[in-house]
Amino acid sequence: MSALILALIAGAVVGLALGALGGGGSVLAVPALIYLLGFTPAAATTASLIIVMATSLTALYAHARTGNVRWRAGALFAAAGLLPAAAAGAAASRLPQPVLTAAFAFIAALAAVTMLRPSRTATDPAAGEARPAKAAGTGAGLGALTGLLGVGGGFLAVPAMITVLAFEMQAAVGTSLLVISTNSLASLATRGATTAGVNWAVIGPFTGAAVLGAWDGKRLAAKVTGTLLQRTFAVVLLAVAAFMLIDALT
Repeated sequence: MSALILALIAGAVVGLALGALGGGGSVLAVPALIYLLGFTPAAATTASLIIVMATSLTALYAHARTGNVRWRAGALFAAAGLLPAAAAGAAASRLPQPVLTAAFAFIAALAAVTMLRPSRTATDPAAGEARPAKAAGTGAGLGALTGLLGVGGGFLAVPAMITVLAFEMQAAVGTSLLVISTNSLASLATRGATTAGVNWAVIGPFTGAAVLGAWDGKRLAAKVTGTLLQRTFAVVLLAVAAFMLIDALT
């Protein structure tokens, strides 16, 4: 199968995940780039940031049209992650390839476990005094994760916004896309040298398919229960994590 067809298929799957779940697409983008399209781990994380940023902006527009984005809270959440994203992005190219692969496998497994856990409801408003500090800490952590591994962190941002910021599910999904887009841009800004070597003949079709898939994912989310989507996606992530960990250790 040609690289172009593989890129289109992988991009469509990534877009579906981002559009339907508000995150998780980049956790599939990186292994697809490595194992299907022959990218090195470092190049894959950089390419993933480009794909995820473009796709997240598309999905963000779709959610904004339906009023599912809390702009002020999302901007504050994202601001906390800007510097960590930039710093981690600069450090990523200096890490050994097996370390990046193993770290990514761990994050993929964490994402799967997070999605398999029962949905949590919002915290009691009485706990609101702790929310700003918790939101800043979570935002910083997500920024570092985005910069280092090329993942948007939506799979962590959504539950964090539900439990820490007391968002309902749809608002958490929409607002997480704002955070993902911002963190991806901050990380890419520190990877100027590595983006020059990106294979645009592959990344272009991959991104285009992901953007179209994001619109379909948004429609899919309105028809299929969130629990079913999350559990199906989590099973796929566990398989990907196991494969990558074995590859990193051998």
